[in-house]
Amino acid sequence: MTHPRKSLDSIIHAPVRFSIVAALAAVDEADFRTLRETIEITDSALSKQISLLEQAEYVRVRKAFVGKRSRTWLSLTGKGRTALSRHLTALREIAAWDPPGASET
Repeated sequence: MTHPRKSLDSIIHAPVRFSIVAALAAVDEADFRTLRETIEITDSALSKQISLLEQAEYVRVRKAFVGKRSRTWLSLTGKGRTALSRHLTALREIAAWDPPGASET
């Protein structure tokens, strides 16, 4: 039997990245500022984590101008949604895990 922790996703396991993915899972798309305020993080820290998630193809970044200002929108990709679902399943399995022989004591 393999311990369920081996099914955790190392990319989204970090608390900030997990928070980003979870927040994006609840919406079709979020602008950078809203996401930053939601998860209470600095611009630079969010930018760094978004870059990692984008490289993993978990997050899609869309940039456009609104008037003269550049705006950034973020969305979770299908691959990101699948990764989050598997990660949550692994967390639930860990929480409910009954190690072999534990019920014998």
